[in-house]
Amino acid sequence: MTAVLSPTDRPRLHRGVRAATDPLSDRSILLFPEGILFLNETAAAVIHHCDGHRTVADVVHAIEAVYDDVAANDVMFLVQDLIAQRLMVVDRG
Repeated sequence: MTAVLSPTDRPRLHRGVRAATDPLSDRSILLFPEGILFLNETAAAVIHHCDGHRTVADVVHAIEAVYDDVAANDVMFLVQDLIAQRLMVVDRG
């Protein structure tokens, strides 16, 4: 079970995971040792902001400022899902 994220937690990609652009489709992707994950525009924006320096609250505010139809819970669910898949980690704030 994944722990609940705190607004002061600082998410970042797990070691060995990197964001990139697929050269064939020009879509945002996450590359990791076991595979590849294609991202939609919103997920790519969330991951871009998850740099280990910004807090969860910072990421939520940045996404809400750009995307009117994305709720804070959507952002938090994505981050928690990526943590559960071991693609992202958080430094506790």
